[in-house]
Amino acid sequence: MTTRRWPARLWLVRHGQSAGNVARDLAHASGEHRIAIDIRDVDVPLSRLGEQQAEALGKWFAHGKGNGRPDVILVSPYLRARETARIFRDAGGADPDEAICGDERLREKEFGILDGLTTAGIRAVLPEQAEFRRLLGKFYHRPPGGESWCDVIFRLRSVLDTVSLHHAGRDVMIVAHQVVVLCMRYVIENLSEAEILAIDKEGDVANCSVTEYVHDDSVGKDGGLVLVRYNVTAPMEEDPQAAVTSAPDAMVAARG
Repeated sequence: MTTRRWPARLWLVRHGQSAGNVARDLAHASGEHRIAIDIRDVDVPLSRLGEQQAEALGKWFAHGKGNGRPDVILVSPYLRARETARIFRDAGGADPDEAICGDERLREKEFGILDGLTTAGIRAVLPEQAEFRRLLGKFYHRPPGGESWCDVIFRLRSVLDTVSLHHAGRDVMIVAHQVVVLCMRYVIENLSEAEILAIDKEGDVANCSVTEYVHDDSVGKDGGLVLVRYNVTAPMEEDPQAAVTSAPDAMVAARG
């Protein structure tokens, strides 16, 4: 007999639509160089639609469509992720007494000097960074004061070690950000740079979408996590009060 190392089930959820997503869309549509929002990215709340998306997600799980309910909820410390987790739980997605545990390693990718700039703004204000990004690619490019995807992956490997140590055999949900969902896929599925960037190129991770893994004892020596579904938006599609949205995450519009 071997000791199970992984959760029985793992859900990865991107937060609901945020006020930052809305401001980013407006800035992009009008050709602005900067996103018109004057608070820290960590403090950006959900939009009203984002709240409705989180509630729809909770009801979807409450109605048995999530393949169970989480008994562990780990969340990015960013307000939009914490609000998503709370509304999800309160709508029946988890036990009302279930603790929501913040973990700073699940935070959004840090954009450094690019924070708050649109794609056009980066090209106009920091053309050398636009060129570095073109040459290195988004996986390795680290803007001054910010992170590359590799940096995010480094901290997420540590998160998975913690999950393995403390939550093996349990049903775990992680509520975080688009890049976190993608980089988790990279780590869990042992993907290459080309493979994860190809997945990213297919489209954004939708707000409040569900990516789900289940433990399979037949995988590897000690069992492993197998992808069940990715970027599922059924909770929003089935709720008349919600709508599906997907946009580049955080306060920067740069995307490739």
